[in-house]
Amino acid sequence: KAAAHRWRWQEIGPYLDRIAEIARTSDVPPIEFAERQQFLLTNPGFGGRLQVTSTIRCAVSIYNPGDVAPVHIHTPNASRTILSENGGYTTVEGERCEASRGDLILTPHGTWHDHGNDGASPVVWIDVLDFPLIEYLDCLWLDDEFEGDKLSNSRAQAPTHGSGYSHRLYGQGGLMPGFVSHQRGIGRGANPMIHYRGADVLEALKKLAKEKGDPYEGITLAFVNPVTGEPVFPTLAYGAQLLRPGEETHWKRETASTFYVCIEGSGYTEIGGQRFDWSRNDMFVAPNFLWRRHVNTGKTDAVLYSVSEAPLMEKIGQYRAQGRLKDGTVTELVA
Repeated sequence: KAAAHRWRWQEIGPYLDRIAEIARTSDVPPIEFAERQQFLLTNPGFGGRLQVTSTIRCAVSIYNPGDVAPVHIHTPNASRTILSENGGYTTVEGERCEASRGDLILTPHGTWHDHGNDGASPVVWIDVLDFPLIEYLDCLWLDDEFEGDKLSNSRAQAPTHGSGYSHRLYGQGGLMPGFVSHQRGIGRGANPMIHYRGADVLEALKKLAKEKGDPYEGITLAFVNPVTGEPVFPTLAYGAQLLRPGEETHWKRETASTFYVCIEGSGYTEIGGQRFDWSRNDMFVAPNFLWRRHVNTGKTDAVLYSVSEAPLMEKIGQYRAQGRLKDGTVTELVA
């Protein structure tokens, strides 16, 4: 059902600015009663349903200085991908995450979290959740009756760990602390690594830029749970990929749909016979089992972040990926 689709930042950005200005000049800030200043992306293949793939819901949020989304907990797994230079903060199970552009902040299922902006300018991020899947399974719930210590405004949890806590514990690849519990929240096996820094991601990608890379993906990195080595969520895999100037990937298709956002550079992706040009902050979806390839048309490296349904498909025995060589031969990549 998912359709190949793109959301252009040149259309989204002005709309966000309008939302922020209305909120800033209102007598009563909308966030006081709405808790969100955002809009949800819709995929035309789903007839207006609030989802971009079969299992992914996505929203773009803007927070004015002083805005706070009250502390809450829910069953869907969720993440924030920061698009503004100042990314505000998210506090997760007592860990305050002060964010910057390109950062990925996770709120795994069953973790208490709140968001806010204590900076001087609006902050913007992308919210991604496996909401449609949890809704379909009829195990969706949310609770905002937080019983722990709160800040003076009573809307946010008091941080018990400073910014960078999980990064200090798990930020060195191949090394894991043995003196702390890796349990976060009430969810089973929730990822204890909450904050992945965009600066680290870009540095790692650029260090690998001279490697051969994957012919179907370019230079790739996977965001993983440092305790298990598995994807950050049981249902969704997060990744980053670098395409060098002029690089064209081979054709690939897989049974998992993938949502992308452009962090740096410019180029285009062909999906099922359609071409979608992209540049900074543009977002697009490559639906399941449509042939697609990426092309960097710029003079600098291009970086895409991605969220894929592959872990879920693998768990139910339905993941399959194929590649197409230059001579047209189709090869099984994963079967």
